[in-house]
Amino acid sequence: MNALRLPTRRDVARGLAASAASLALPCPSFAQGAARVVVIGGGFGGAGCARALRQIDPKLQVTLVEPKTFYFACPFSNEAIAGLREFEAQQFSYDRIAAEGVTVVAQAAVKVDAQARVVGLADGTPLGYDRLVLSPGIDLRFDALPGYNEAAAAKMPHAWKAGEQSLLLRRQLEAMADGGVVILAVPAAPLRCPPAPYERASLIAHYLKIRKPRSKVIILDAKDGFSQQRLFENAWKELYPDMIERVALSQGGRVTSVDPATNGIVTDFGNYTADVGNVIPPQKAGRIAEIAGAADQTGWCPIDPVTFESRLVPNIHVIGDACIAGAIPKSASAAHAQAMACAAAVVSLMAGKPPETPRLTGACFNTVAPGYAFSLSGVYAPKDGLYNEVEGGGTSPLDAPREIRAQEAETALTWFSAITADTFG
Repeated sequence: MNALRLPTRRDVARGLAASAASLALPCPSFAQGAARVVVIGGGFGGAGCARALRQIDPKLQVTLVEPKTFYFACPFSNEAIAGLREFEAQQFSYDRIAAEGVTVVAQAAVKVDAQARVVGLADGTPLGYDRLVLSPGIDLRFDALPGYNEAAAAKMPHAWKAGEQSLLLRRQLEAMADGGVVILAVPAAPLRCPPAPYERASLIAHYLKIRKPRSKVIILDAKDGFSQQRLFENAWKELYPDMIERVALSQGGRVTSVDPATNGIVTDFGNYTADVGNVIPPQKAGRIAEIAGAADQTGWCPIDPVTFESRLVPNIHVIGDACIAGAIPKSASAAHAQAMACAAAVVSLMAGKPPETPRLTGACFNTVAPGYAFSLSGVYAPKDGLYNEVEGGGTSPLDAPREIRAQEAETALTWFSAITADTFG
């Protein structure tokens, strides 16, 4: 991927506005009254899709099923972990979505009867649907790493589902003595937001550099290469020399087991002991996708890239981190773009019209220090049953001056404000 002109704050705002404007389609009429769409999952995918469905056709009966009463955003959560941002700034309610006519149900979905088209809630309430959209995010595969389970996460947090785990990791960093070792265990792909572990390592190093300068960050990685690797490594050399060490797969970086009692971490080639252990386990689609029959043997959900309809279960659509979307990375930006396209496709299908072939855009910003960020953007279109990258994307230049890195840090904040406003109001 080649370098391109950096996105400006105006570009970000214009891009999201264009996505919203594209939803202003003529409202279709349904022969048998208002159609029912149930959306499961209240993140950037689910909440964005529920809101978009009502914007396209206010007559739709749209129900958003999400057990939590507010959403804790993953983008910028690494800044909160490193003490650069308050956790309250990451929380978003569903009040505006409800005010726009979406029925918000604070329950967990525990059953899906695809033949009867009924979702079962935790309290036993059935919800009938004409179309179901699943946006359940990820679940952590606690069975994939010996020694690591939900109980172990209370000692060695993953912080890969933002919220209490993020706060726990921050408190452990604050309590660690100067000279301590922070170890991040990074799994093989696929995973949510592939560059995020390296952004986290960078921002933890920033915190340590200021507060505990004799400390060190070790990344134990189950991969040899990762997204925007040279940009990260250049930043580490400039900002955190001798503070961040990465052990790649071929160097023995793959973690094979952990011992929460001792904060011990075992790899292919050796043993480590962490003062703070951040263990990110392998992942899969959220549990309700498996219950619905939409997940295959990989743990993820194959979809039709034009409609996002499951290839395994009719009348069920899957968006966001849970779906198999080809070249599109699992990210908030991707989930939001998929939400808009899926909403338009669902309305077209219910109106008996062929959906338009979507062309999705996305951006990923990585912050390595206050006022220092770089980005990756992409344009994706369906081809051969998956999304493929097409011309129009790019990444930040390796040799950009600090002024450009500072501009990208500002653009990242603008992007976050825009996507959260577009999703949650």
